[in-house]
This record gives sequence, structure tokens and C-alpha cells, in this order.
Amino acid sequence: MSERIWNVYLSGEIHSDWRERIAAGVRDAGLPVRLDAPVTVHEDSDDCGAAILGAEDNAFWHDRKGASMNAIRTRTLIAEADVVVVRFGDKYRQWNAAFDAGVASALGKAVITLHDAGLNHALKEVDAAAQAVCATPEQVVQTLAYVIRGEMPGSRGSMAAE
Repeated sequence: MSERIWNVYLSGEIHSDWRERIAAGVRDAGLPVRLDAPVTVHEDSDDCGAAILGAEDNAFWHDRKGASMNAIRTRTLIAEADVVVVRFGDKYRQWNAAFDAGVASALGKAVITLHDAGLNHALKEVDAAAQAVCATPEQVVQTLAYVIRGEMPGSRGSMAAE
């Protein structure tokens, strides 16, 4: 019998290597996980609508076209996800990440937030809706290992009842 593949959507901040660290940890742990994410090239994400559907003179409509096009990907991948990891960085306000967390929660998806302790107060409502609040990508991987296989950190064997 083959192991179930878990779909994990990685939402949020695009300016650091957190997605790569989770991908490496999932790979190293041999977890049956498929990772999905938004388009993380900032310029492509901003300009896709105008580049594909036509230029806009007004910045509002330029942004609206891009946001609407990105929403197709985001909504689809969140709807297909078993778990949604939402990363909040401290350099930029990630309103889109908070929105993704809300959508995931409304759809009954398991949500893991990922952020530094300095954002605990600002994200208290988002964290209260999450099933786990992590401070590092490695904690996210450990959470996934536990949820999927019942593995405690440092263990390679399943802790689940046999």
C-alpha cells in the first residue's frame, strides 16, 4: 500500500529562503509531501496581468489585473491543500498572507503560521486560528513529520500506534 501524499501550500513572505529550508527538510526526512507556492518572483507576480492581458495606465488597474490572475493560482492551490503554511516576515507587511490564512481557515484547512516572536502580538488573531505556530522552517518540518508519521524530533521511527 502506498503512502498518502500530503499537499502543503507555502504562502507568504517571498524575500528569504524559508521555502527552500522546508523543501530540504521534507526531502531529508523522506516525508510524502508535495509543496506548492505562489509565484515568488516579485516582478512577475506584480506584472503578470498587464503582461498577458494588456498594459494599464492606471497603477490600480495594473495591480488589480495581477492580483486577480494570481488569485486563480492561490485559491486553487489552497483549496487542494491538506496543510497551509503561512510565513510572515518582519520587513514587509504581508496582507496577502493574512488573507490566505483566513481563506484557508474558512475552508477548514489546517494552518501553520511561521514567524518570529516579535510578531506574536500583531498576529495573535491569526495564530489563534492556526493549529500550530512555528518560529523556524525546521519546526514546520518537525510538525509535518509528527502529523504525517507520528515522528518526534530526532526520531526516524513512527510513534503512531501500530
